Amino acid sequence: MAEPLPLQGRRVVEVLATSTGGVGTHVRAVLPALVAAGAEVTVGGPAATEELFGFSAAGAAFGPVEIAAGLSPGADARAVARLRRLVGSGDLVHAHGLRAGLVAAAARRLGGQSRPLVLTLHNALPERGGPVRRVLRLLERATIRGADVVLAASGDLADNARRQGARDVRVAPVSAPPLPPPDRSRAEVRAQLGLADGRPLVVAVGRLHPQKGYDVLLDAVGRWADDPRLPAPPLVAVAGDGPLQDELAARIAAERLPVVLLGRRPDVADLLAAADLAVLPSRWEARSLTAQEALRAGTPLVATRTGGLPELLGDGAELVPVGDPAALADAVAGLLTDPARAAGLAAAGTRRAATWPDEAATARQLVALYRELLGPPEAGVR
Repeated sequence: MAEPLPLQGRRVVEVLATSTGGVGTHVRAVLPALVAAGAEVTVGGPAATEELFGFSAAGAAFGPVEIAAGLSPGADARAVARLRRLVGSGDLVHAHGLRAGLVAAAARRLGGQSRPLVLTLHNALPERGGPVRRVLRLLERATIRGADVVLAASGDLADNARRQGARDVRVAPVSAPPLPPPDRSRAEVRAQLGLADGRPLVVAVGRLHPQKGYDVLLDAVGRWADDPRLPAPPLVAVAGDGPLQDELAARIAAERLPVVLLGRRPDVADLLAAADLAVLPSRWEARSLTAQEALRAGTPLVATRTGGLPELLGDGAELVPVGDPAALADAVAGLLTDPARAAGLAAAGTRRAATWPDEAATARQLVALYRELLGPPEAGVR
């Protein structure tokens, strides 16, 4: 008689809040392995996430639960009620992010349910003071303490969870899905961006959100016009959309900065392959998918020394202080004018990327955790 699959017959619910990037990408990436392990998987999240990431196409059922990015008592109460109905007789709930965790923990308390709750921490609380942050900190502590296991995408998130009183904390790196091979040549991409021969191309990828530090990047761009090392300022191409679109576009136009906002793009592989350099000026990151993509692509990367980036990148990228446009501008100019150093950094990045766990390893870790919490399938289950 064949052994049952490790999660055979187990009903697992994955929960996420509003997402346009890393969290949704991660949830979508692990679904095939969970299904292959025998789990019956349901994803609960905003309807827009299903449209963007296609959880159903990966073998999961989908139920809309409108969990917004920010606190909203009325909307949160409706999300809790909806999630309670969605979970039903599920065996395990895995919430991705604090907002999803808050709703999932409340649904479990109100339902008097004992099913295991796993919480993955992908991001830190925003750095803002006042009453809002105090409320967020209290909710963070309650959510973390309410989880049976807390998975942290980086060491600093794990340390914070332990300080908040988590019962069981484990570092669980989130792997970026591999990018497809580039469809266009370097010359074609550069021509479409209007780049003359020899002018450097710097690429940034990420949501246009305050966390990503694009205001600092624009400050750095403004310094290149006066840098004697650069015959011409590089063109900076930013791939991503988000709430700062209009503000950044207005500033670029007013200051006549050599920056183009490309919007959300499906051709990140093409852009990285065509770039002389990638930049990640974030105020905070755990295990940035963009950083992983750049190093795997062999594109030299300048990033900020924050959150989980130092442990992720090691010597595979040039790290600069957070919020320091002078340091960012100098690091970029230094690499653009020293091809040998840039090539050495790219090679170091490729070696570093080879040490990271891939998507399959990440998914196997989840399967093993769920099996640990749920025990083996019942005898006779197929």
